[in-house]
Amino acid sequence: MSVLKELKSFMMRGNVVDMAVGVIVGGAFGKIVSSLVSDVIMPPIGYVLGGMDFSNLKFIIKDAIGDVPAVTINYGTFIQTILDFIIIATAIFFAIKGMNSLQNKKEETPAEPPAPTKEEVLLSEIRDLLKEQNKK
Repeated sequence: MSVLKELKSFMMRGNVVDMAVGVIVGGAFGKIVSSLVSDVIMPPIGYVLGGMDFSNLKFIIKDAIGDVPAVTINYGTFIQTILDFIIIATAIFFAIKGMNSLQNKKEETPAEPPAPTKEEVLLSEIRDLLKEQNKK
């Protein structure tokens, strides 16, 4: 039973749960960005370049023979994947930069110093009295 308790405590730690949520949201975000690149960004770029469809760009190493498919290097898909990465990395950069700026603003506001304790107040009064006596 102790192994199950350890596993449960490990899984319920805040970091593990946060990481799981991040992976799920990141996967969904990746799909959105892939759609953005392939369905929104690449068609206009292909149109400007003369109606070129980047997903069909490839080097044919060996032609198809009968039922055997052709051996190709799909560099158009690779270009789209690079654009996906650049957009995701940029979005994450700005999200983290925004969170860091919010966190820095919280840290910059100085906390009010705590009120002196009774002992400190008494010691201050004694110090002031001793200063007055030395002046006389």
